[in-house]
Amino acid sequence: MKPIAIFRHAPHEGPGHFATFCDSHGLPRELIAIDAGAPLPASPDAYSGLVFMGGPMSVNDDLPWIAPVLELIRAAAAAGIPVLGHCLGGQLMARALGGSVGRNPVKEIGWGSARVLDTATAADWFGAVKSFAAFHWHGETFTPPPGAERILESAWCANQAFVLGPNLALQCHVEMTEAMIASWCDVGGEEIAAASASPGVQTPRQIQALNETNLPVMRAVADRLYGHWAQGLRR
Repeated sequence: MKPIAIFRHAPHEGPGHFATFCDSHGLPRELIAIDAGAPLPASPDAYSGLVFMGGPMSVNDDLPWIAPVLELIRAAAAAGIPVLGHCLGGQLMARALGGSVGRNPVKEIGWGSARVLDTATAADWFGAVKSFAAFHWHGETFTPPPGAERILESAWCANQAFVLGPNLALQCHVEMTEAMIASWCDVGGEEIAAASASPGVQTPRQIQALNETNLPVMRAVADRLYGHWAQGLRR
């Protein structure tokens, strides 16, 4: 089986639980560290699927790798190679496939309830799950591209996930581990302090106090989503 390409955009925003899922299911994976200057593949043909992680930048920034990444996503979608995006990754997918990315009305940082929409497509992806505490860290959000279906929302962000065929774009971070959350709280402490007036932002102490309760539940949701997405991998 061809490997899954995992694209990292910042050193502290790696694949997290997605890597654990791949390893436990015998799915080969290859990390492409854009943040470390790794070259982008010219096409998606060498991979069974493409996965894009988060990052502090905007898809609207003038960065040299964004245009080639958008082309790569379009090429994968056209070839039927499934794409999965987390936060920035989901925004890259939206932009590549005809949606838009702009400022969310409220910055979300920390744990917050996400509601699964009452549709057949959402049920295909989430099964019996109707809501769960998701991990959030974003100030921008996407609009679903033409033909896509919205499947998840939160109080502060209507577009928490969309699907388009075998492709899944998430605004939230279901890939989180306890170590990643601790690292992000450390790296992003100033951002949290600056956004403390937002009703969608929690303090590092509040965030980490909820880990024990929320992480196992979100991990189960992530496994469900990743498992459904992996059914479409090129084998």
